[in-house]
Amino acid sequence: MSIWITQIFNGLSLGSVLLMISLGLAFSFGLMKVINMAHGEFIMIGAYVTFVFEKNFASAMGGKDLGIWFLVSIPIAFLIAGLLGILLEKGLIRYLYGRPLDTLLATWGVGLILQQAARSIFGASNVQVNSPTWLNGGLAILDAVLPYKRLFIIGLVLLSIAIIYLFLYRTTNGRRIRAVMQNREMASCLGVPSETVDALTFGLGAGLAGMAGCVLTLIGPIGPVIGTNYIVDAFLVVVLGGAGGFAGTILAAPLIGISNTILEFSTTAALAKVLVFVLIILFLQWRPTGILTQRSR
Repeated sequence: MSIWITQIFNGLSLGSVLLMISLGLAFSFGLMKVINMAHGEFIMIGAYVTFVFEKNFASAMGGKDLGIWFLVSIPIAFLIAGLLGILLEKGLIRYLYGRPLDTLLATWGVGLILQQAARSIFGASNVQVNSPTWLNGGLAILDAVLPYKRLFIIGLVLLSIAIIYLFLYRTTNGRRIRAVMQNREMASCLGVPSETVDALTFGLGAGLAGMAGCVLTLIGPIGPVIGTNYIVDAFLVVVLGGAGGFAGTILAAPLIGISNTILEFSTTAALAKVLVFVLIILFLQWRPTGILTQRSR
């Protein structure tokens, strides 16, 4: 019993990380129809922001063990990655809308540039971020130990979902994003500044990726290619959930995470990946629009 509790919890934890990454992709890919191959590099940026905070600001914030530096690094990573996302949209992607292949190649090139910049600044080797002491240990339930680090990740993701919901449904900018999501042409005719909405949407997606990079520092070492380890699974979450539908993304992420951990426990890591891909392909053959489809009028 404890083994299955542990596996399901690990699946929820993996699904939570994928969900935070995928929510950013749901904005850029689902809403803007932009295949952003540099999304993984925004994850990397968030991870290195946390690393910089630990090395340079932890002592001024009560020490590494207290962990104030880590809590502060989360919104800072969101802001830095979000601002870089807005710059990328305004400086490059804006001129490539309607040209998906050009956008894919351009963002792939930007991703390579960001990876090389990280290697030049921080080195090619992976580095370890020491988590606060209050995240060490775990919660014992029925002979199973649930690590506090993964509980923190799940809690942060749930908080992020709540904030995104309030932003989309309770703020003017959120309503503008939803209007453009449902019908871009009609929203433009009604005076919604679609160019501003595009920049804000892309920045929001990049910021969420930066937050995901912060929580990944709790799981293991980070390096210039940390984002590439998750980007394919994140795209699968968005496609399976239904492009443009945030509710579908929220359902698809834990489903993929739990399926992957259970299959990996029963087989091997490589075979589990293959089986998850096969199951997703079969599901999309039956329902090409994904779990949930965004309605438009």
